[in-house]
Amino acid sequence: MGIFGFFGKEKKEDLNKGLEKTRESVFSKLSRAIVGKSKVDDEVLDNLEEVLITSDVGVETTLKIIQRIEERVSKDKYLGTAELNKILREEIVALLEENNSADVSDFDLPERNEPYVIMVVGVNGVGKTTTIGKLAYNFKKAGKSVLLGAADTFRAAAIDQLQIWADRVDVPLVRQKMGADPASVAYDTVASAKATGADVVIIDTAGRLHNKINLMNELSKIKKVMQKVIPDAPHEVLLILDGSTGQNAFEQAKQFTKATDVTALALTKLDGTAKGGVVIGISDQFKIPVKYIGIGEKLTDLQIFNRKEFVDSLFS
Repeated sequence: MGIFGFFGKEKKEDLNKGLEKTRESVFSKLSRAIVGKSKVDDEVLDNLEEVLITSDVGVETTLKIIQRIEERVSKDKYLGTAELNKILREEIVALLEENNSADVSDFDLPERNEPYVIMVVGVNGVGKTTTIGKLAYNFKKAGKSVLLGAADTFRAAAIDQLQIWADRVDVPLVRQKMGADPASVAYDTVASAKATGADVVIIDTAGRLHNKINLMNELSKIKKVMQKVIPDAPHEVLLILDGSTGQNAFEQAKQFTKATDVTALALTKLDGTAKGGVVIGISDQFKIPVKYIGIGEKLTDLQIFNRKEFVDSLFS
C-alpha cells in the first residue's frame, strides 16, 4: 500500500505541518507578486521568478519553470492570476517527473537473495545519523531485518550516536574502535548481513569534504571491499542533505556527486526552515531522485518523497 493509502490523512497532515514555514513564506511572496493583477503578464512572471529564486528553488530551475509557464500563457492567450497557483503546481510536478524524481510508494525493497546494501554519505551535521536511525525504524516496521554499520570511524561521537539509534530502534550494529579502517567495518557489516540473512544493510560513512581526493578514495575503497562479499553492492548510495542550508545544499550535492556515484537523495530538517524549495532545485539540477524527506523529530517524520503531494502541500 502506498504512502498515502491507509495512513494517508495522517501522513498528509504531517507533511503539511512539516512544510508550514516554507509554504507561508512562498504564499506571502506569491501574494505580493500578483497583487492588483488579474492577468499573468511580464511583470507577474518577473515577480514569480523572484519568488522562486528567493525560495531557494535555484536560478536555473526557476528559469525552466518560468519558461514553461510562459509557454502556457502564450498558448492559452489569456491566463488569469487566479489560475497561476494551479499551473505552477502542474509544471513543477511535471519537471520533477522528467528529472527522474520517481515516486517510491513505501519502505519496500527489490526482491533479492542477498542483503540490499545502502551506503549513506553526507557532511557531518546534516542529520545523517538520525536519518539512518529513522530508515532502520521504517524498514523494520515494514517487516525487514536490518543491520547497521558504523563506518564513520573518524569521530568517536559518530559511532556512539549510531549505537544510540541502533539501541533505540532495536537493530544490531557492527562497530569497531575510533580510527579503525572504515572499509574493514563495511566488510564486516556486509559479511555479517549475508551470514545472518539480513534484508537490508545501512552503512554510515565519514562526512568530510575538506579533501575531495581522500573522500573519493575512501568511498571507493569501501565499495570495493563490500563487493568482495556481494558483487553488486552497494545497491544504493544515499546522499543526505540539510534542507535548511538552502543553496549550501547545492554545493554539498555537487561535491559528493563528484566524489561518488550518488543514486538517491534525502533532504532533512525541512520543518525548521522556509527553504523547502531547495528540494525542487536539487532534484532538477542533479537528475538524482529525491527519495526521502525529513519533516520533524518523530521516527515517522522521515517520509517517502511523493512529488505531487510535496508540491501540493507547498503551494496549496
